[in-house]
Amino acid sequence: MLVNLHVKNLALIEEENIDFEEGLNILTGETGAGKSIILGSINAALGAKTSPDFIRTGCDYGLAEVTFYVEDEKTRQELKELGILDIDEGELVISRKISPSRSTIKVNGQSFTSSQTRQLANLLINIHGQRDNQILIDENKQLETVDEYIKNEAAVVLSDLKSAYKEFKEANQALEALNINEEERNRQTSFLEFEINEISAANLSPNEDSDLENEYTKMRNYQKIVSELALVSENLYDGETNVSDMISDILRHTNKALEYDEGLEDLSNTLSSIEDLISDVAHQVSNYMDDLEFDEERFNELEERLDLINNLKMKYGKTIEDILENLDKKQALLEEYLDFDNVYSKKKKEVTAKEEECKKLAAKLSDLRKAGAKKLEAAFVKALKELNFLDVKFEIDFSESPLSAKGVDKITFMINTNPGEEIKPLSKVASGGELSRIMLALKSIMASKNDQTSYIFDEIDAGISGKTASMVAAKLLSLSNSNQIICITHLPQIAAMASKHFIIEKALSNNRTISNIKALSEEESIKELARLLGDGEMTKATLTNAKELKSRSKNLNFS
Repeated sequence: MLVNLHVKNLALIEEENIDFEEGLNILTGETGAGKSIILGSINAALGAKTSPDFIRTGCDYGLAEVTFYVEDEKTRQELKELGILDIDEGELVISRKISPSRSTIKVNGQSFTSSQTRQLANLLINIHGQRDNQILIDENKQLETVDEYIKNEAAVVLSDLKSAYKEFKEANQALEALNINEEERNRQTSFLEFEINEISAANLSPNEDSDLENEYTKMRNYQKIVSELALVSENLYDGETNVSDMISDILRHTNKALEYDEGLEDLSNTLSSIEDLISDVAHQVSNYMDDLEFDEERFNELEERLDLINNLKMKYGKTIEDILENLDKKQALLEEYLDFDNVYSKKKKEVTAKEEECKKLAAKLSDLRKAGAKKLEAAFVKALKELNFLDVKFEIDFSESPLSAKGVDKITFMINTNPGEEIKPLSKVASGGELSRIMLALKSIMASKNDQTSYIFDEIDAGISGKTASMVAAKLLSLSNSNQIICITHLPQIAAMASKHFIIEKALSNNRTISNIKALSEEESIKELARLLGDGEMTKATLTNAKELKSRSKNLNFS
């Protein structure tokens, strides 16, 4: 559930907090008052594209922050799988700070990208804007709708088909790679043999390059090492003033003092240990310098070997491991070319087998879709009649499409809302107002199939009025019994159903226009309903109508 929206310095809003509740949350206000800013702020917080232009003029940054309470344990676990660490208590805070140069998103204090945020938002809330009505007429989206409806029955088949189709495509690509004429195959064979011989002749060993580079670096800097260690040697034991003589002198004086105070014994022992340690270091330096030598022949060998390895890296991979892996692939491909007829025949059989497996899964999926589509048709007709489609026919038409990871089905939503007319594709017959109601019907059906409990509707009332508006309002109220609904509307029939009613108004502050959001009391809500019912003037008649509308809404019960 969306608990709170905090907006600061965005468009016309200076700073506002909106506390949402369960049930039906309604936002109303004059056109241009800033209702779209509310939806834009929620979308921005949830990872949608935004612009520095959204920042309030004169401000350094803008902030959109949403707080959810996630009660469902399954959803909490899915959020954890997306990287949310601190969700055990159920609170999830998504905060987006927008500045002219960049924007940052924090989810419970963790940094998230916009795409990551959009992914987790899909688990939390379903936002419907007018643009979504157009999505509904997209046949690809219609197929996705059916799959969403049957996801509990078809999830395994869909997953298996996706994996099987991936294997089929890979096998087919491998077959096509072999499908070249004999002349080209002979040319490729010769080239492969050359490359294999070039890599094999190098006789590479894993990690060989790092060992050689270390040795080469040491020899290349031989003079620098000698020079530096000469100074170390001089300071340790060779110079007129050196550390070894100094610590020995210090220890000698300490031991003399020890004759008069036994309390200096620990200090004497420590200094003695230091003397031994310095002596050990001196021996190590001396032995290293005795062993240090510059072998010009070895140095040249190293240079040549590293040049060879680096040349192979330029051709076959960034590391020796990559080169050796590339060698294995080339040897396997060469073997295929040398035994072309048998290999091609086997791969062709493999492709055929994988294609048949895909077709069987696609047929199984198609059966599940057709069975689910019948149930969805019935549910859709019922929901549409509840939204004042008096005599409606709705069918889901199936035709065949080329095999893909989604199967072989092409789906078209067919509808007829006018008796006597021919049933046609939804995209060809539905008006804007009808699409809004059809989408609401779909959302109400899918709500029982989804784990999401929060829905936002932006002007779901577009193009409707009268009895239809009342029926849309009743549907929203019914949906709000089991889901949190946040609805931006202009219609009093819908606003009257609010369990919590907000008004968005413009005002002047310091000679600048701002948008204010206020939660209304019941009396204030009735006055706002009267405004929506009338032409802006508050009259006794509109107030009476508003009270009756509010009273009727309380008597509706969809429990």
